Amino acid sequence: MSYAGDVTPEQAWTVLRDEPGAALVDVRTRAEWSYVGLPDLGGIGKDVVLVEWQTYPEGTVNERFTADLEAAGVPKDAPVYFLCRSGVRSVAAAEAATRNGWSRSHNVLEGFEGTHDEQRHRAVSGWKVAGLPWVQG
Repeated sequence: MSYAGDVTPEQAWTVLRDEPGAALVDVRTRAEWSYVGLPDLGGIGKDVVLVEWQTYPEGTVNERFTADLEAAGVPKDAPVYFLCRSGVRSVAAAEAATRNGWSRSHNVLEGFEGTHDEQRHRAVSGWKVAGLPWVQG
């Protein structure tokens, strides 16, 4: 593993709540943020950092990803939790961040929506299913 490790949504929430410098970076696309929803950190006095890993609508890797993290003020020495839809893009984001100096980069397993159930609905796992705070549109 070339990043600090994988955590569940609940574990990420606990650190985000308890460590003032910890950050949550949502690496999904603008369309996902707008139409699917976002984690809500307002209750703990924080904002989610929004940096696309892949650009929308092209789907290409955001070549400015780490520059965007830096511009967003994500501290390189803080615990940083990367979140995508299901926990796949966020691994790539955590690896890239680690290569570029964010030494405490974590992947949030299951992502925001988790995997599919038998009906191909994303209602099995993830941030939303865990009952963590989130908002839509």
